[in-house]
Formats: sequence, C-alpha cells, structure tokens
Amino acid sequence: MKAEDPDGFREFVASRMAALRNLAYVTCGDWHAAEDAVANALTKLYPRWSRLDRPDLYAQTMVVRAAIDETRRPWWRRERAAGDTVPDVTQGDHSGATDERLTVRVALQAVPVRQRAVLVLRYYLGMTAEEAAEVLGIRAASVRSQTTRGLANLRAALAAGGVVLDEPSELGEWTHANAGPGGAGNVRATAAAVRR
Repeated sequence: MKAEDPDGFREFVASRMAALRNLAYVTCGDWHAAEDAVANALTKLYPRWSRLDRPDLYAQTMVVRAAIDETRRPWWRRERAAGDTVPDVTQGDHSGATDERLTVRVALQAVPVRQRAVLVLRYYLGMTAEEAAEVLGIRAASVRSQTTRGLANLRAALAAGGVVLDEPSELGEWTHANAGPGGAGNVRATAAAVRR
C-alpha cells in the first residue's frame, strides 16, 4: 500500500479481522483480551504497512505476541467488562458437536500459554517449527520441545475431560489444519472446536 492509498489497509483489515480475532482467542482464551490484542496489533501494523512484503504474516506475529502479553498483564491493570461477573455456563448439545468443541476448548485452555501459542501456530496455522520460532522470537528447538510438552498437556487435559486418545496419530487428527502458513483454508477438529 502506498502512503496515499489507505484503502489497501482497510481491505486487509476487513478481510482478515475474523481470522485474526480467532487466532488471538485460541492463543489467550479470552474474547475481550483477543479484541484488545488485535486492535493493538493493527495499530502497530498501520504505520509499517507500506514497507511490508507480507503484511499477513506480520499481523499474525503481532497478534500472537499481543495475545500472550494480554495474558501476562497483571489482573489489576486489565480492563474488566461488566459481563465478566456473569459466569460462563457450559451447556450440552444433543448433536455432540458442541460438547466436543467445548471439551477441546477447555482442554486447550488448560495448556500453559506459551505451549498453547506454539500449538496454535503449529497446528491451527500450519507453521513449521522454524516459522513458529520466528514469530515467537525463540529457537526452533524450543518450539519443538514446547510442542511436545503442549501436546502431552493437551492429551492429559482431554483425558481429564473424558476424551481418551489411544494412538498418537489420533491427536494429529484433532489438531491438524488444512491451512497453510497463511491460515486460510478449511481448518478441522481443534480449529473448529476452539472457535466460538
């Protein structure tokens, strides 16, 4: 986008807002924090827009980092919505699809935030360990170890929720995304389960 052409930025935001919000939510587990993370990331993206070759990757990186920062912010510095006092009520769905989604979402929230971020980048966005390492600013070896620990924690949380996976390949079916590094495409199982 040229400096005199803000329409490109507007089109980008309009087309990617939902995906960025979902990415922030699966990273931090709170819709309010996800909204804040996306807003902060887009605020930082706009002045750099004309210099970026891949604004989509930059936006994803900034959203993941902002979502992690939102979870680390002390509770007394966070803004609280009036709706935060109303507890979330988990209700079953006779079709079973909603129950499965809620079970996976609760299990994913039980995974520590850094491991959750790695799982989101690796399996929700389909990034390689090297790409995820670049986004998080850590080494690829750390991403691999966090992936192993995160998958073990996710498996344990799923087991606590009554979902038992016998084969390691079954967890791959729960977490596999047909999306490429850009995050577009048909996302299966975990991606569908953690979306609202």
